[in-house]
Amino acid sequence: MAGVTKIRTRAWQKGEVVSDGFPLADLDGWLAKKDTLVWADLCSGDTDELSQLAEELGLSPLAVEDATAEGERVKLARHPGHLFVTCYSTVFDNDLALSHRSRLVTSQVSVFVMPQGLVTVRKDDNFDIETVIRHWEDDSSLLAQGVLGLLHGLLDEVVDSHFEAVQHLDDAIEDVEGELFESGSMLGKQEVIYRLRREVVELRRVVLPMREVVLGLNRRREVKAEEDQEQQNGQNGQSSAPTISGTSLDGWYDDLYDHTLRAAEWTESLRDMISSLFETNLSLQDARLNTIMKKLAGWAAIIAVPTAVTGWFGQNVPYTGFGQPYGVWMSLGMIVLGSLALYMVFRKYDWI
Repeated sequence: MAGVTKIRTRAWQKGEVVSDGFPLADLDGWLAKKDTLVWADLCSGDTDELSQLAEELGLSPLAVEDATAEGERVKLARHPGHLFVTCYSTVFDNDLALSHRSRLVTSQVSVFVMPQGLVTVRKDDNFDIETVIRHWEDDSSLLAQGVLGLLHGLLDEVVDSHFEAVQHLDDAIEDVEGELFESGSMLGKQEVIYRLRREVVELRRVVLPMREVVLGLNRRREVKAEEDQEQQNGQNGQSSAPTISGTSLDGWYDDLYDHTLRAAEWTESLRDMISSLFETNLSLQDARLNTIMKKLAGWAAIIAVPTAVTGWFGQNVPYTGFGQPYGVWMSLGMIVLGSLALYMVFRKYDWI
């Protein structure tokens, strides 16, 4: 990353915003306050600011390296004092279609999840963080659930971007299916199919791993809930027992997991559709090539009739009509009748 880092910060207490846009240097101070929820966002810019922030907050160097690396895979990792999540938002840029490039634009979003705060690191502005802020404002009840409520709002917007990309690809594939059996440039259709195939492959790389990320978060919340229950039972002198429901976020995260499953299954169905579309296009090309070859063979047979007749009458030996005017008319009649007979036969069997 290079250039000036764009920074957004915000702090909440009891679901109400108490500070917006405070300096990044004050982040550790806000995190130390009781009953305070803090969020900071770093977009593009220089990695030195992230490194300095990581040193102040005690973030894992491995997680910082993953946040700044290019092409990091989607994952959930546990580090001392925090969790680390890498995911990708998706958006379609139709202007790239003119350059025959993939229209799918992915934007890496790295998240440091601490007990009372969330730090997001974005490579660029392709993922609109304002939509996440509006999500938090619209579902203010999530803020009462702590940092996992903030994380849910962020991941929900990422998964929604996956749905929009899948829907866009689904519509594009349906359009190609409708045009596949129409006459037109086969080269243009083939380019479109190859581009769709590449876009589906790129989309699978960021959509499918999200299932494991959300599932891993669910498991960690369940373990944390059981630990809290055991601690509470121990303080009350009761025997510890596993809890069925972790927190009031269970429904939210179950719904998020369901969305990731649907997006993954829809993406897999697109893969099958594009494979079928690719094979159908090849089959149609073979069928049309066979039709062309039949027509060429039919016309070649018709052209062979005058060639044969003129070749026969061109012999330098006496034959019926040799040196006589009616010989010319006889050869001409044989050419016309023979060519017309072959033409009618080939038309009957749809060869020409």
